[in-house]
Amino acid sequence: MLKSKHQFLDAFRSITKEEVFLYVIIYIGSGFIANEIGRSAEIAKFTHWWQVITCYGLYMIPISIVIRPFPPFTQYAYGLVAMGILEFLGYALETSYVYPNNILIQLFGPYTFALTMTLFFAGFFLLGNFTVKKLSFIFFNIKG
Repeated sequence: MLKSKHQFLDAFRSITKEEVFLYVIIYIGSGFIANEIGRSAEIAKFTHWWQVITCYGLYMIPISIVIRPFPPFTQYAYGLVAMGILEFLGYALETSYVYPNNILIQLFGPYTFALTMTLFFAGFFLLGNFTVKKLSFIFFNIKG
């Protein structure tokens, strides 16, 4: 658990420029891919293209950096909270669009769509941190 603002700030002090570069490439790239999959499969989409940068870059990257020292289950738990807030605001403010009667609504019902998205994308923090850690070692010999 985050016990102090010092622990929060230490997460940002301990990251290298190379790791930040990887976070940006992986998260922004994945965001555009996920948005395109959502559009193509007619599940959901951002209303504006630049929301990929704000959501994946300015929201998800800092959260990933802060939670990366924690064990996987804890990262996922923090990811649930973070994505729950993001999903709620996206649909409440209508900055995200849900295609009517999409495959997830057909499978799980209309009242569970945001929950389904939250449960799925909460794993993105864990997967993103794992990928950055592995690529940091492979490309930059940075041990995590």
